[in-house]
Amino acid sequence: MSEAILAPSILAADFNILGDQIASVQRAGAKWLHIDVMDGAFVPNLSVGLPVIRSIRRRSDLFFDVHLMIEDPIRYIGDFAASGADGITFHVEAASDPERVIGEIRRCGKKAGISLKPATPLEAVLPYLDQVDMVLVMTVEPGFGAQALKRETLDKVRELRKIAAETGRDLRIEVDGGMSRETILDALHAGADVFVAGSAVFKDDIEANVRELCVMIGG
Repeated sequence: MSEAILAPSILAADFNILGDQIASVQRAGAKWLHIDVMDGAFVPNLSVGLPVIRSIRRRSDLFFDVHLMIEDPIRYIGDFAASGADGITFHVEAASDPERVIGEIRRCGKKAGISLKPATPLEAVLPYLDQVDMVLVMTVEPGFGAQALKRETLDKVRELRKIAAETGRDLRIEVDGGMSRETILDALHAGADVFVAGSAVFKDDIEANVRELCVMIGG
């Protein structure tokens, strides 16, 4: 399994001082930044888009882990790649041709990830494991932060890690939703190696939170 990575989610940040908070995250040792993009259609919420990513790219050399929660994602892969994304993850439920979306991400020279909602069976992403760098297992319903972990979703993580080990795949498994000091070790032991954390990072002392969570996962 690869080195564990903490990916603080700016969905929980204070956008009035977003640049400063990203700098705090980086000073504390985080290597990734998770950026949720929502269109109000695939999920019932709206969030940041291309201008915000372009703006913060100028201030940070963190790995930008861009999570597209949008319908028909292939329309915007090139735009997000050009805006500063390092990795682009899309939802299998939102793409009519997931293989084509993966190919476009690759064509843009970015890391490719595929995601699935809690109710979507793991079988939906298995045909694409050889083509992606990462599978994002949503551990809450996508669209809003500060939700409680759906523990049954960790069964998917366990099964994915088992498949990766049995087939010798170098596959990152990311979890997003409900990650905190109380739950992050459960996800780690299930086999996840990338941990999206929003409220657990951006509440109170950001640098202390990042350092503590990184120590917990061994990252």
